[in-house]
Amino acid sequence: MKNIHKKSVLIELSAIGITTVTPTVWWALILLFAISAAAQTNSPTAADLAERQKEISRIELKEQIRAQCLEGRRSICGKILRILPDGVLIEAGYTNLLRAPLTKSWLIPATVVASPAQNLIEGKNPGAICVGNIFLTDLPRGKPHLYDYVIVAGYPTGTATYTSVGTVKKTVRRFSANLDKAVAANLAVTNQLRAVSSETK
Repeated sequence: MKNIHKKSVLIELSAIGITTVTPTVWWALILLFAISAAAQTNSPTAADLAERQKEISRIELKEQIRAQCLEGRRSICGKILRILPDGVLIEAGYTNLLRAPLTKSWLIPATVVASPAQNLIEGKNPGAICVGNIFLTDLPRGKPHLYDYVIVAGYPTGTATYTSVGTVKKTVRRFSANLDKAVAANLAVTNQLRAVSSETK
């Protein structure tokens, strides 16, 4: 297989208008160009360069969304108020759950004595204690029951709307307990918005 060097990759990136490459996507780019070089012996065509640019943009977008998910992650410790087909509604902010031996499991039975912290204000830093009602999806393995407690890291995935009393609907923040699934969900929404935007132009 043709040997791919950093200098030659940078030259090809420059040809499609990209002058900087973040370390997080460098190996993905090496692989992309190695596969392309193995498949062809002539200089890349304009179509090849355009396709490479699209692939690099997709990789960079995914990495940006992953970074946003990590930046917005919250420590979710709270009580399950409702169980729905695609997740659970949680009252978050039960900081007294963060004690041994409860922290050995993500799911804690309802028989444990716990209560929400008083006057707790949610911070903005990554991993801050989440406060208020939230909707949590992509739970780890285990079967949660009503009024059980959870202790997990949650990654933001937008909002969720549910019916509280009668026909009254409420919207809360939505989090995923799985980073990869959170990235995939946010990426899908971003791609949909881009598609709609391009159609309206």
